[in-house]
Amino acid sequence: MEVLKEKVEEEEAAEREEAAERAERAEKMERITKPAEVSREETILTRDELQDLEKRLAAIEVPAPDDCSIINKALIDVTKLPPSYTTNSPKEEHLLQVADNFSRQYSHLCPDRVPLFLHPLNECNIPKFVSTTLRPTLMPYPELYNWDTCAQFVSDFLTMTPLLDPLKPPTHLYSSTTVLKCQKGNCFDFSTLLCSMLIGSGYDAYCVNGYGSLDLCLMDLTREVCPLTLKAKETVKKKEKATPKKYAIKPPRDLTSRFELEQEDKRLQEIKDLEEKRLREEEERLLEEEKAKPDPLHGLRVHSWVLVLSGKREVPESFFIDPLTARSYSTKDDHFLGIESLWNHKNYWINMQDCWNCCKDLVFDLGDPVRWEYMLLGTDKPHLSLTEEDDEGLDDDDIDDLGKEEEDKSFDMPPSWVSQIEITPEEFETRCPNGKKVIQYKRAQLEKWAPYLNNNGLVCRLTTYEDLQCTKVLEIKEWYQNREDTLELKHINKTTGLIVDYFKPGHPQALRVHSYKSMLPEMDRIMEFYEMIRVDGLIKREETPMTMTECYQGRSDFLSYRHINFGPRIKKLTQNSAESNPRPMVKITERFFRNPAKPADEDVAERVFLILEERIQLRYHCRDDYITASKREFLRRTEVDSKGNKIIMTPDMCISFEVEPMEHTKKLLYQYETMIHLKNEEKLSRHQAWESELEVLEILKLREEEEEAHTLTISIYDTKRNEKSKEYREAMERVLHEEHLRQVEAQLDYLAPFLAQLPPGEKLTRWQAVRLKDECLSDFKQRLIDKANLIQARFEKETQELQKKQQWYQENQVTLTPEDEDLYLSYCSQAMFRIRILEQRLNRHKELAPLKYLALEEKLYKDPRLVDFVKVFV
Repeated sequence: MEVLKEKVEEEEAAEREEAAERAERAEKMERITKPAEVSREETILTRDELQDLEKRLAAIEVPAPDDCSIINKALIDVTKLPPSYTTNSPKEEHLLQVADNFSRQYSHLCPDRVPLFLHPLNECNIPKFVSTTLRPTLMPYPELYNWDTCAQFVSDFLTMTPLLDPLKPPTHLYSSTTVLKCQKGNCFDFSTLLCSMLIGSGYDAYCVNGYGSLDLCLMDLTREVCPLTLKAKETVKKKEKATPKKYAIKPPRDLTSRFELEQEDKRLQEIKDLEEKRLREEEERLLEEEKAKPDPLHGLRVHSWVLVLSGKREVPESFFIDPLTARSYSTKDDHFLGIESLWNHKNYWINMQDCWNCCKDLVFDLGDPVRWEYMLLGTDKPHLSLTEEDDEGLDDDDIDDLGKEEEDKSFDMPPSWVSQIEITPEEFETRCPNGKKVIQYKRAQLEKWAPYLNNNGLVCRLTTYEDLQCTKVLEIKEWYQNREDTLELKHINKTTGLIVDYFKPGHPQALRVHSYKSMLPEMDRIMEFYEMIRVDGLIKREETPMTMTECYQGRSDFLSYRHINFGPRIKKLTQNSAESNPRPMVKITERFFRNPAKPADEDVAERVFLILEERIQLRYHCRDDYITASKREFLRRTEVDSKGNKIIMTPDMCISFEVEPMEHTKKLLYQYETMIHLKNEEKLSRHQAWESELEVLEILKLREEEEEAHTLTISIYDTKRNEKSKEYREAMERVLHEEHLRQVEAQLDYLAPFLAQLPPGEKLTRWQAVRLKDECLSDFKQRLIDKANLIQARFEKETQELQKKQQWYQENQVTLTPEDEDLYLSYCSQAMFRIRILEQRLNRHKELAPLKYLALEEKLYKDPRLVDFVKVFV
C-alpha cells in the first residue's frame, strides 16, 4: 500500500509541474503577440531585424569545446603508435562484450547507481578495458622499489589537470607511456601509472574509482601542513626519584607563609587563565579563517586513487595513496567519501557496500561476493568457503555441474595493450616538468628543482610563513646537492637573523655545522666539526666578540675544553687587519678528562691562566669517595727583577690546598718545576688560541669564496656535463677518425702510380695492360725484397754490436765494477730481445712474401680495368 501511495504522489507532483510549465509558456506567448497587435510597421521592422540577426549569427563560427586533451601532437604522433593502440585483438573484443553484458546487468539490478567506468577510449579513440590499461612494470631504479618513493616520483614528474566534468569519470584513459611523454594527466592517469609501478614492485595495489573531497580532487594543500615542517616527537624520559639516604641531613624548616603562597598561586592562576582564554580565542579565530567553505558538490566529486592491501611486501595494514600528492591515508580518512569500483590487471570489482559513513565501514575482502561483485571468474582472490549444511545439500553430480559451469564461464584477462613503461635516466633525474615544481601548503611553500638546474646546486626550498596569506616569512630551508664545498642544508631564520649551514663529510676544514648571523670576523658564531677527520680532535667552537670556547675529544693530552677571554683591542694609527693586530688575551681556561695513568691528586682537571694578573690556578681531579679536590695557585713572576737580579722561588709564590696533607708534602723544587712547566704551557695555549683565531679567519674567507663560486662536482661518468670527460671522448673520437682515414689511405688504388704514366683520357691497350701488370708485380716484388734486406741488415747490425760488446767484456772483465757489469748484462738482455724480434720478423716475412705476391697477382687478374686484356693474353 505504501508503494502505491508513493506512486500516486509522484504522479500528482508530475502533473503539477506540467501545469506550471504550460502556464509559463502561455505567458511567453502573450508577451510575444502583444507587440504585433500594437503596430504592423513595428512587426515588419522586427522581422527584418530578426532576419539580419540570423544572418550575422550564421556567419559566426562557434569553436567546438575543448576536451582538455593531454596529447601534445608535437611530442606524440598517434599514427606511429603500435598496433595494440589502434586496434583490439579478438580476446579484447570478447572482453568488451563481456563488460557490456556485465554493465547492462548491473544497470538493471542497480538502477540508482551511476554507470560503471569499464572501457574508456584511449589516445587513438579505441575503447579499452581499464584493467588492460595497467602495465605492471618493475623500474630499474632502486629508489622506485618502495611505495613512498614511487608515489613521490609520480607526483613530482606529472602535472595535474582537473577532470572536464567533476561529476563524471573521464571519457578517455590514456596509456602510461603517453602520460609520461606529455608529463601531465588527470587523477585516473596518475593512478594508472602509480598502480602499474606498485604491482611491478610486488604490492597488492588497485586503482579506485570513487568520490573525494574538494581539496583532494583539486590537489589543494593550502589547508595541509607540509611534511617537512613536522618535527619528530621527542620522548621525554622521566626522572627517577633518588632513594632517600638513611642518614641524610634533614632540610631546614620552611618558615614561609602558606597564605601568601596561596594568594600568589591564585594571582598566577588568574593570569594563566586569562592567557589561556586569549590563546583559545586566537585559535578559534584562526580556525574560523582556515575553515573551508561548504562545497555544493560534496560527495559527488569523482576522484581516483590507489588502494594497497595488506599481505604482500610485508604491508601490515591496508591504506590509500593519493597519487596527486603522494601522501598515504588510512582507509577511514574523511577525505575519501565513497567507492564505486576498483580494478587491477586481473579483475574488476564493484563495491556493493553502503558508503553512508564514507569509507570508514568498508571491508576490503575482495573474495566476499556479497560485499564486492567481481566481473571475471578467473580471479586470484579466494572465495568464501561453503558451510557444512550447503555441502551436504549438494550431490556429487551437482558439484561436477557447478565446476563445469565455472570452467565454461571463466575468462582470463587479456594482456595489457600498453607498451613497456620506460623512464630514461635523464627523466628520472629531472623529475619535475621543466625541472621545477612549486607546491603551496598551509603557511608554507615548497619549491623543487632538478639537480644541476641551478648554478648553486639548489634542489629544494621550503619557505615558512607566519600568516595564512603567506606574506611574512618566518624561516627558509634550502637543500643543496653536488656542491664542491659539501653544503647540504641552509637554514635561515628571518626573525632572529640566524643562519645555520650543514655540511656533509668532505669539507676542507672538516666543517659540519656553521651557525652565524654575519660572515664578519669576531661575531657570534658556532662551528661544529667532524672530530674523526680533524687531527686535533676539535668538536665545537663558539665565538663571541670577547670570548672563544672550544671543545675537544680523543686527544692524547686529555684536553676537553678551552675558553679564552679577550680584552679590548689596542687601537693603532694604521689600519691593520685582525691578523696583524690580534685581540689581547685576558684569561684562558682549560679542562681535562681523567687520565687513569696518574693519581687523582696529580691529574689536573682544570687549569686557568690569568694573564693580566700573572696568576695560574690549578684544580685536580677528585678522588673516589671524596667530595673535594686539591687546588693550587701560582703567582707567575718574571725570572729576573728590574735590576737584573735572579728571583728565587719562595713559598708565598704557591698557595695550595691538599685534601690529604699528611700523605705527602710537595717540596719547593717540585713547585718551581711545576711553575716553569706551566709557563711553557701558557705560551703553548696562547699560541694555540692565536692559531684558532687565524683558523676562524681562514674558514670565513674560504666560505665567502665558496659562496661566490658555488662550483658543483660532476661525476666522471656524466659525459654530458663533465668537461674533462667530454674532451677525452672527443680526443678518442678524433683518434678513431684519423685511424679510419689511415685505413682508407692504405686501401688506395695500387695501379694509380702506373696509370698516371699514361696520357690522360687515352684508352688502355692490350700491350699497355700487360705492361702495367708486369710493372706492378715487379715493383711489389722489389719492395718485398727491399723489406727483407732491411730486416736482414738490422739483424746483422745488432748481431755485430752484440759481438763487439761481448769482446769488450772479455778484454775488460777483470777491471769492471759491479755497476758496469749490471749495465753490460742489461745491454745484452735488450740486444738479445731485439735480435729475436728481428729474426722472427724475417722468418715471418719469408713465409708471407710469396702469399702476398700471389694475392696481388690474383687481384690484378680480377681487376675490372685489366680483366679483359689479361684473359685474352693468357
